[in-house]
Amino acid sequence: MTERMVGIGAGAKELATEDMILNIGPQHPSTHGVLRLRLMLDGERIGSAEPIIGYMHRGAEKLFEVRDYRQIIMLANRHDWLSAFANELGVVLAAERMLGMEVPVRAVWARTLLAELNRALNHLMFLGSYPLELGAITPMFYAFRERELIQAVLEEISGGRMHYMFNRVGGLKEDLPAGWLGRAGQAVAQVRSRLPDIEGLLLGNDIFLARTRGVGVLDRQTIMQYGVSGPIARASGVDFDLRRDEPYLAYGELPVKVATRTAGDCHARFEVLFEQLKVSLDLADACLARLAELPPGPINQRLPKVLKVPEGHTYAWTESPLGINGYYLVSRGEKTPWRLKLRSASYSNVQVLREILPGHLVADMVAILGSMFFVVGDIDR
Repeated sequence: MTERMVGIGAGAKELATEDMILNIGPQHPSTHGVLRLRLMLDGERIGSAEPIIGYMHRGAEKLFEVRDYRQIIMLANRHDWLSAFANELGVVLAAERMLGMEVPVRAVWARTLLAELNRALNHLMFLGSYPLELGAITPMFYAFRERELIQAVLEEISGGRMHYMFNRVGGLKEDLPAGWLGRAGQAVAQVRSRLPDIEGLLLGNDIFLARTRGVGVLDRQTIMQYGVSGPIARASGVDFDLRRDEPYLAYGELPVKVATRTAGDCHARFEVLFEQLKVSLDLADACLARLAELPPGPINQRLPKVLKVPEGHTYAWTESPLGINGYYLVSRGEKTPWRLKLRSASYSNVQVLREILPGHLVADMVAILGSMFFVVGDIDR
């Protein structure tokens, strides 16, 4: 680095410096996935940012082509390990559409319930971990306490703690255990009653407001250009949610409230996520009430030993916790997909960093990065 002293006025001097390249990451390869940010710095201010991905690419889309329709559920389950049930759902919905299959009513409502409980788990993770990245330790303990309540009922029903493997083409793996609806309802009520603890810690906290308000503003036009979706898009005024606007499962019969903000900054994204958590708990209550009213009946369709999907193609999309997930399925009438292309929400949520990081300080980069709500496995799929 060269330095040159230039006189400015009487006695005033300026130190000319060269731009510096700073790599944030990649982290240790034993983690679930790694992201690298290549920053060009002018002092402590970011001049340009380039997200670099693909360090731990899983090759899931090629593996889909050599697995049958029962086995690919396991692969789809894992790319976003915080939204496992939602990931399974998109695959089975695409296959069922190709088969022209109607799923039993109990399965439709149970899937909707489990999707919302999984959404609550996802949001609680980010609501706890984001303040941790800004130096606030306590909210993480609160969020994980609530996560454990919901985690317990999902683990009871599926046997899996994170990777549930509970969806099947035609419905669900098995019926709900006796008394499970009551235990799930108690867990939802407990989580809702404790949310004011997290809200009181953060939303009015002066330090949290100083670190997030007006930081990392993302405008509507940039969102549309990059295909950003989910809570990040809704925090910038994009009032779109597939559960309300193009309903699937039982969402057409539910009052889906869409949380939006217009500021588009880190604080708005956190507020939207927090409000969406409340909405998910309300939707879960509505599903529990509907399931309690339904008469006993099947939870899935009987399938042939070798399941073959008719020749053709379809595109199914779902409102996953992090945004819109799309599944483009092409079949040649065989027991394995000829092609299954996955459009994951996290990919767009990360690419837009190149637009919003420039102009901010390095200290604000951490606040912005944490508010973009992504899982690296969802990118390097």
